[in-house]
Amino acid sequence: METTDRHSTDRTGVLDEALERLHSSGPERLGRLTNHAPMAVEALAAHGEGRAVHRWLDAYAPKLEEFPAGVAPVTGEDWREALGDPRRAADWIGHFGRELAERPWRDVLAEWWPRLLPGMYGGSTHPVIRVGHAVRTLLADGGDHTGPRLTELAHGLGYWAARHRPVTGVAPLPGADGATAAAALDAVPRIAGQEGSFPDRLGRVGELPVWAASVTGPDAAYERLTELVRAATHRYATHGHGEETMLVHAATAPNAVLRTLPALPRDLWVPSLHAAWTASAAVTAMYAPAEAVVPAPPASRTPEEVFERALAHGDEHVIKLTDTALDFPDELSLAAALRAVELSEPLRP
Repeated sequence: METTDRHSTDRTGVLDEALERLHSSGPERLGRLTNHAPMAVEALAAHGEGRAVHRWLDAYAPKLEEFPAGVAPVTGEDWREALGDPRRAADWIGHFGRELAERPWRDVLAEWWPRLLPGMYGGSTHPVIRVGHAVRTLLADGGDHTGPRLTELAHGLGYWAARHRPVTGVAPLPGADGATAAAALDAVPRIAGQEGSFPDRLGRVGELPVWAASVTGPDAAYERLTELVRAATHRYATHGHGEETMLVHAATAPNAVLRTLPALPRDLWVPSLHAAWTASAAVTAMYAPAEAVVPAPPASRTPEEVFERALAHGDEHVIKLTDTALDFPDELSLAAALRAVELSEPLRP
């Protein structure tokens, strides 16, 4: 299947400047909260809002921490022991920086994607989302392989390796394999006692519907993953009030996988679909409310106007959900983006 990207590469140099500015910062703060700035500035640049990038970064800057110290270099012999150790974030980022300096980025991605994919649930799925933004930048307009963009991919992959966490002990629920993505998400059972951190809740996900398990071909995997991202985006319009921040990831995590597929060998597309479904379904189980609401229509706003609303609001999750919504700019997707604006606290300097 041929794929295209509807976004354009920033030709002003602003995105590269912003990424260079950010690469002196660590992937997290306070030992557990993700640095969203690289993802947000990429979304701004992708939607032609380069003029706002540094202004937005100035407001977000108090949330940044210095790049962490390393422990020891990751090597080809000991990488398995270092996988999933958040203390090794700097070591992993350095490892991927060396890899990407020596080999084509697609080759590095193809080697490590199947190694990292089972652990995409660590870091509240943010690492794979960061990788998806980095890959989109590298693919846009034929691939602008600047140093800062390759370095950004190294940071994303390194963060993923450091926060690598598989999902285990989840029982399959039959009955949704042939359903639509929307119906399958509706069939996800909510965990008991929706409280606690993301890792705490993830440990209480005991069962998830089986969906798209019969898909065996890459083109069908691409189509079903597209369907899933659209359905999860739409669902935020009706269920986002369950947890306005975390439910964003039910859409943005699978969309990061979808955006990465064109850069991957086609034999990795089917397992990517299955991992993306598990991530979206798990987030749904962990945070979905008991009842839906009827979304307000987005009036006559254009996609461009909706993105301007998200930028004016400033919250990083609002920007990222709106970025995903504009990949599928129908009425319910735009309503989801505006719902995020309504529910979320704006970014304040």
